[in-house]
Amino acid sequence: MKIVVCIKQVPDTKGGVKFKDDGTLDRGAMLAIMNPDDKAGLEAALRIKDEYGAEVTVITMGMPKAEDVLREALAMGADKGILVTDRVLGGADTWATSQTLAGAIRNLDYDLIITGRQAIDGDTAQVGPQISEHLNIPVISYAQNIKIDGDSVIVERQYDDRYHVLKAKMPCLVTALAELNEPRYMTPGGIFDALQAEITVWGRANLVDVDDSNLGLKGSPTQIAKASDKVRKGAGEKVNLDPTESVDYIVGKLKEKHVI
Repeated sequence: MKIVVCIKQVPDTKGGVKFKDDGTLDRGAMLAIMNPDDKAGLEAALRIKDEYGAEVTVITMGMPKAEDVLREALAMGADKGILVTDRVLGGADTWATSQTLAGAIRNLDYDLIITGRQAIDGDTAQVGPQISEHLNIPVISYAQNIKIDGDSVIVERQYDDRYHVLKAKMPCLVTALAELNEPRYMTPGGIFDALQAEITVWGRANLVDVDDSNLGLKGSPTQIAKASDKVRKGAGEKVNLDPTESVDYIVGKLKEKHVI
């Protein structure tokens, strides 16, 4: 069984974010981590590998420094790492990103593709489903549990206060929630092997069946009008009242805001 896991290097928002003049993230100036949903997807793939002996290939699109998350994935137990990087791919929105990743994945044999539900730097939840459309394979999103049954995958799909149980024949794409599992730690031996491992690097020339008009900033129909760090809230209104007056005050405010 062959599994491809799409992972993304995202800004560590705890350290603050930085923007370029055009409103895009200045990724080169920020600390970075593996996207949490993607890490859960990787862990799901590794558990399938543990049970069925699958081969796990991790792939990412990004700057050369994105090699770091590939080596982290290898240290956790993945078998191969592929970095898709090229100047012409910079500034891509979800459409251009999914086109790029699909073009790269067309070079690979796969039974199952796993992506994170969404990335913490964009929160669109679009790339995974878009990849499935480009590759013309079924997709099951919001996975909170994944099982393999012969040539099919069975997924518990989160839905409000319940879940759906869906079954699809492979090849199939599944998007994973961060709550899917608790990702394993890297092992000392895994870290050593990952540092010695060869990372495959692909560029524009390695993308299959992708038109230049769908790549990078020029191929991105979504344009950023404005971007900023999170806005800090003020202290708010402070009052000092006895319990009875406090209740009347709160109820009055709720009525004023049409909450009640």
